[in-house]
Amino acid sequence: MKRFINPPYADTIFFNIEQIAKYIQEDYLKKYNSEITHDEFRAMGIINCNPDICQRDLAKLILRDSVRTGRILDSLEKKGFVERYQDTKGNRLVRKMKLTKSGEDFYSKTLKEVHKGTNEFLKIFSEKQLEELHHSLKLLHEKLKEIVEIEV
Repeated sequence: MKRFINPPYADTIFFNIEQIAKYIQEDYLKKYNSEITHDEFRAMGIINCNPDICQRDLAKLILRDSVRTGRILDSLEKKGFVERYQDTKGNRLVRKMKLTKSGEDFYSKTLKEVHKGTNEFLKIFSEKQLEELHHSLKLLHEKLKEIVEIEV
């Protein structure tokens, strides 16, 4: 496979990933849900997979600062999707959260709709191509986490 050497940014893998992410953030979720933002949906997904995660760790995983993460959680809490509480982590006091029953139901329903849509347009790939793409993106994600030193 030929590696690109100094291509224009618009011809790089990173540009394409960034463009796909923008499409997903700005348009895709709106087709399936108008009640929450993309950031709120991402936060719910992380909380769903990591019950009792602390707010600081959530901020790292959704790549938002603590103030923005707090606003996202305030909104989700007002909608009845998230419950926050005080706890300790190590020797320090932290704010943790979990999805409420309503949040779990809402997230599950929305995720099913999103999966239906993504499965439809991912038909352009074979099963093997999808597995390879998924594996490659996970490798890239892990390497980038090391570089930017995201530790949770």
